[in-house]
Amino acid sequence: MGLKLSKQDAEIYIPDGKSVEEALSRTTHVGIGAHPDDLEIMACHGILECYNNDEKWFFGIVVTDGAGSPRSGTYSSYSDAEMRKIRRKEQKKAAIVGEYSGVVLLNYSSSEVKEPNNYVKEDLKKILSQIMQPEIMYVHNLADRHDTHVAVTLRAIEALRELPEENHPKQLYGCEVWRSLDWLVDEDKVCLDVSQHENLSIALLNIFDSQISGGKRYNIATVGRRYANATYYASHQVDTYTSIIYCMDLRPLIKNRGIDAKSYILKYVNRFSSDVISRIERVGG
Repeated sequence: MGLKLSKQDAEIYIPDGKSVEEALSRTTHVGIGAHPDDLEIMACHGILECYNNDEKWFFGIVVTDGAGSPRSGTYSSYSDAEMRKIRRKEQKKAAIVGEYSGVVLLNYSSSEVKEPNNYVKEDLKKILSQIMQPEIMYVHNLADRHDTHVAVTLRAIEALRELPEENHPKQLYGCEVWRSLDWLVDEDKVCLDVSQHENLSIALLNIFDSQISGGKRYNIATVGRRYANATYYASHQVDTYTSIIYCMDLRPLIKNRGIDAKSYILKYVNRFSSDVISRIERVGG
């Protein structure tokens, strides 16, 4: 296969044993996450949409090795090298349980991803060029408060801008991890229903024991946020869904290369600011 990635220890894992070419060509939903377990938090909608569905396939791309994660308890004495191994193993387990078309572990360090001129963009271009007309792509949102997450999204946008239009997703969603998107004004929210297969979405989060037992209860926090999003979605009507993920639409950034990420996200922030001020004024403030 001609997909040669930059890192010698990068890995392409196909759970059902198909060729890499077939796994990529059948893909309809793509998630690009910074760390092992990010896909299961932010791209859950795509995983559930494709689960047990021969017409739709989810493919995950994990950019970093996850070596710098906090750790305690059982994992408190683990070295960075040991954490890399365990997190890679957990990500591959998730790909099996979630029936992913495949998962690529690019194995960059966080510091490498944050350098504008690096090989991440080129690796993403190599992978995405073999996914023809993907339906939905999930990345981190540009208001995320984790530097590595934002850097990964910028590298993904750069890669997509240099690819032909047939490789562009019909939808590009910036999703929640290290910042909820509840603050977006309602008309800016993309709401993805993840009520189905709740047992599967919870099971996928629980696979990452190195994070949960290691000191971060992402499993509880993630599910709780999805429940909260569903309940607080509308104040004057009963709940329509039981679990929702909020996203922002990032596709304009690949359709119009003249738009820069800073000015694009600032429009969201300004609309939020105007909404807060107008509501106070409306009730006599």
